[in-house]
Amino acid sequence: MPDFTPFLVAGLATAATYVLSGVGIVVLYRASGVVNFAQGAVGALAAFTSWSIVERGGPAELSWIAGIAAAAAISFFYGRAIAPRLAYSDPVMRAVATLSFALILLGFMGYVWGEAPRRLRLPTDTMSFELLGVRITMTRAIAFGLGLLATAAVMVFLACSRLGLQMRALASSRELSAMLGVRVFRVDGWAWVISGVLAGVSGILLADLQRLSGQALTFAVIPAIAASVVGRFASLPATVAGGLAIGVCEALLTPVPIVGPFRTAVPFLFAVGAMFWMQRRIAFVYR
Repeated sequence: MPDFTPFLVAGLATAATYVLSGVGIVVLYRASGVVNFAQGAVGALAAFTSWSIVERGGPAELSWIAGIAAAAAISFFYGRAIAPRLAYSDPVMRAVATLSFALILLGFMGYVWGEAPRRLRLPTDTMSFELLGVRITMTRAIAFGLGLLATAAVMVFLACSRLGLQMRALASSRELSAMLGVRVFRVDGWAWVISGVLAGVSGILLADLQRLSGQALTFAVIPAIAASVVGRFASLPATVAGGLAIGVCEALLTPVPIVGPFRTAVPFLFAVGAMFWMQRRIAFVYR
């Protein structure tokens, strides 16, 4: 029987990146009602920007800041230039628009950086400690800690800050919020920035933990979307639980020969299971 402990450790670190992206998706959905399929592509752009600066001899810390700033900037651009023109469109159309934006970013990254997979090496890869007989790099520990810390910070922000309360108001009614004096486009813009920052951090970490590939990082949005579905695009704690469960299950299935090749189906199974569960509860209420 294989030793699952190393896979559990690896899965928790990868799951933390799903959590970061999932939290960004939920925050944006609660503020603007948009399911952002471009979250993974925005993270990939951050990782490529960071990698380019390091390859040209730039300091690593500057490359991280530049990558996250690029992710926040491109997300803000979409939120101010494109999203407002679709604000009153069908929710499916708004979601498809973000998917189109993701494909545009994917094509741009393929043109500029090519398709060859790379690794974005972080200095924390050389630092490690042992837990339960398993060597854990500081990168994995930081990824896990950032996932939980970002969730707690966003929950406090939404509950206590004026801007967070305005985002929650938009989730209830954009028209009524505007009538009460909420600057809808400004609040929307901040939601896109927060989503972009979380996507950037997630993309940089995932490029180190797995590989730096535009296609792979773009489609990493699927587990994040599945985690958001578990949280019903509203509950951050449930989104965190979903992201962690998806990442851990994917990792634990890796050494199992029969189901290992099909571990990428785990996010879909979680999403479908969550939807069936929500449908069951709705049917019970109206029974």
